[in-house]
Amino acid sequence: MAQKQKEPKKEEKKETTPKEKEAPRKQEKAPTPRLKERYTGTVMPALMKEFSYKNVMQVPRVNKVVVNVGLGEAIQNIKLLDSVQKEVSIITGQKSVTTKAKKSIAGFKLRKGMPIGCKVTLRGDRMYEFLDRLISVALPRIRDFKGVSGRAFDGKGNYTLGIKEQFIFPEIDYDKVEMVHGMDVAVCTSAKTDAEAKALLKHMGMPFRK
Repeated sequence: MAQKQKEPKKEEKKETTPKEKEAPRKQEKAPTPRLKERYTGTVMPALMKEFSYKNVMQVPRVNKVVVNVGLGEAIQNIKLLDSVQKEVSIITGQKSVTTKAKKSIAGFKLRKGMPIGCKVTLRGDRMYEFLDRLISVALPRIRDFKGVSGRAFDGKGNYTLGIKEQFIFPEIDYDKVEMVHGMDVAVCTSAKTDAEAKALLKHMGMPFRK
């Protein structure tokens, strides 16, 4: 009798328990800055009514904010500049860039290319967050504060504010400060005139002196 051919054994598929795949976490959107919401909801309609703009694109807006610190003492002690850069980064939430001398001045023992300060350029949400903290928290902490000058415009819709001490920002720890320094805050807007720029900042909460 012919032997029955053995049927090839079917390879049993091993049941692999699939690892529980973690559901991809949805990136939570950062909350919209409070001042940005105020601009779109309150400031824009107010400016359109005040200046009779026909198009929303004509309404002036803040393009960027530049925080600049000049430090002449850095010529003799470069470590001071490092501590100031850290403070500026803490205040603005963004890493600062070192500014260097553009020309040599023998009387000040200054050579071209030497570090003499730092600056930060803020745009977008960080810009609105910094402006909000500056207007609502930092400026009111100035001793005998009666408002900021309304004349510090450059004729092109940009506003510059001088700050004498960094202590007005609550992020700065007084005990860890190596030296007291001031800073310039330049608010660059898309306004064509100083009057439009001033109205923009006033509606955003800038406390101009009366």
